[in-house]
Amino acid sequence: MSDIIPNESHNSLKIPALLHRLLGEQFPKEAARIEAGLLCQRRTTLRVNALKTTAEAVRETLSSHNIAYRTVSWYHDALILEGEDGKRAVEALPLYERGEIYFQSLSSMLPPLVLCPKAGESILDMTAAPGGKTTELAALSEGGVLITACEKDKIRFERLKFNLSRQGAGKVNALHADATKLDDFFRFDKILLDAPCSGSGTADALNGTFCEKLLSSCVKAQEQLLKKAIKILKRGGTLVYSTCSLLSCENEALLSRVLKGTDCALSPIDLKANGDLPLLESSAGTLTVLPDEHFEGFFVAKIIKY
Repeated sequence: MSDIIPNESHNSLKIPALLHRLLGEQFPKEAARIEAGLLCQRRTTLRVNALKTTAEAVRETLSSHNIAYRTVSWYHDALILEGEDGKRAVEALPLYERGEIYFQSLSSMLPPLVLCPKAGESILDMTAAPGGKTTELAALSEGGVLITACEKDKIRFERLKFNLSRQGAGKVNALHADATKLDDFFRFDKILLDAPCSGSGTADALNGTFCEKLLSSCVKAQEQLLKKAIKILKRGGTLVYSTCSLLSCENEALLSRVLKGTDCALSPIDLKANGDLPLLESSAGTLTVLPDEHFEGFFVAKIIKY
């Protein structure tokens, strides 16, 4: 397929037998394309940090240093770097040290866009490290939202604090805490749950750790986090659930099981960009992104509490 570039660093890696079987069962017509996407070389992508600069200023800087890039039609602040040395060249620029850009996959930029933060709202980011989506939420609201960002792992929490500081996301209350242990007294206008997952939509699935035990552990954690999110979301509030997995047991099936009997339901996603995203078939209120040279495999769902 002409739009897939083989990843030479993955030549010795293969799709795990378990993942091959699960993808074949769930996506019988698309499994081959998904596996090719998992094995391809992904382009480096970045997000302009609107808290510190503008997309126009960053583009001008890149052009002045002969760093080739492409824009993204569905997100003004996203850029795709061309060439193998693009990331290294950008890291050498002062704008990188100043936190004016953030290296982030295109797929992971989607959940904050779907959540659509507005100034004055109270937002919980339940598993926030390393902070890409947290700082994107701040930037999309021009710093006007009050964000509570949780991370239970100490090392990842320190990375989160570093990125919040570097990106200038001042209105974020970073908590070294397990979000499932938050007091039920809390209520949030919106919640982002980018849940820990098996990574079946990413190259991480090729590193030898993908197995039944990992899947089972992830599903258990996802269910606990989702139930907590539903409990502390305000009525009328929005919850965005996302994973970098393509598997129904972590996505559609999990949502169906947990949402059944609650006052929450899936809501249509309006990004005005669906035609420019490589999407797999999925149920209403969800997006399932096909992995390719620009995107990681990803799942996003929008939920409203009535």
